[in-house]
Amino acid sequence: MYEAATGLREEFAELEAQLSDPAILTDLAASRRVGRRYAEISPIVHALTSHEQLTSDLAAARELAEEDPSFAVEADAIAAELVTVEDRLAQLLAPRDPNDSADCLIEIKSGEGGEESALFAGDLFRMYTRFAETRNWKVEVLDSQETDLGGFKSVTLAVKAASNADPDNSPYGVLKFEGGVHRVQRVPVTESQGRVHTSAAGVLVMPDVEATEVEVNDEDLRIDVYRSSGPGGQGVNTTDSAVRITHLPSGIVVSCQNERSQLQNKESAMRMLRARLVARADEEAATAASAARRSQVRTVDRSERIRTYNYPENRIADHRIGFKAYNLDQVLAGDLSAVLAALQAADLAERLGSTG
Repeated sequence: MYEAATGLREEFAELEAQLSDPAILTDLAASRRVGRRYAEISPIVHALTSHEQLTSDLAAARELAEEDPSFAVEADAIAAELVTVEDRLAQLLAPRDPNDSADCLIEIKSGEGGEESALFAGDLFRMYTRFAETRNWKVEVLDSQETDLGGFKSVTLAVKAASNADPDNSPYGVLKFEGGVHRVQRVPVTESQGRVHTSAAGVLVMPDVEATEVEVNDEDLRIDVYRSSGPGGQGVNTTDSAVRITHLPSGIVVSCQNERSQLQNKESAMRMLRARLVARADEEAATAASAARRSQVRTVDRSERIRTYNYPENRIADHRIGFKAYNLDQVLAGDLSAVLAALQAADLAERLGSTG
């Protein structure tokens, strides 16, 4: 296992050289890509160095212990530390999603339940926004279609970490498990009889990729412009600033109307299209994908749920791993740490199992 990772040392040295080259500062995309990869492999290289040093120290301590028994205590301490480093290396070297260190786009769509579903989509939007704030991530709304009561028919947000973020604290690697159908059980504000209703909203999490990472040919695109509209279809702009892009080979359609500038809306729509294309490519390679990726349900149907939010019981339940907690109010306020940690642990266990 360690032999296969030693090639990372050369890459690590090359990346260090690139980052110290002032020329890279003029290319923001390249600088971000190199910095992301450097942060990704740094823990592995440092762990390998620690492993080699501890292995050498252990051999020396055991040799000295043959002549002086007092060194046996030191040898035991080094051996225990070596086990910890080996466990860490096993985790770092386990097969992982190459997009884990990327930023992400999150698309939330209302589903079954009409206006109540749209309101729940708004609750999910605020939940992810608050969670991002706890991680010091930046959130940008790329596109949204609001309803009269303040919910969302759909909303797409970009979540971005600092350029020097720890790969274990990168938006896509942390939030990719949120992809799927989320079901809510509560009394809707539109319900006069006080009955609990069930509705659903769909979440799609995609890696936010640079323009240079995905090839999109202009001849494969049909671009339409139209006037943006507000809740209930009312017009909010007198110019054709909204943009809809259809990727003809795949049939993927994205649209953006949040900005007043047609150019800005086109840039945001292209960003969404690139993310969709990456997600589509990953989906087509589903046979080799992780359980977490396969769980990202693309249809908004409550029968294909990954999680339930039960308001009367203040309960959240993730059905993929059997997670259950009674702090729904805190979760909706952005405290997703426990459920995400449980999902990451289950994913790590599966990845480690695949190497056995």
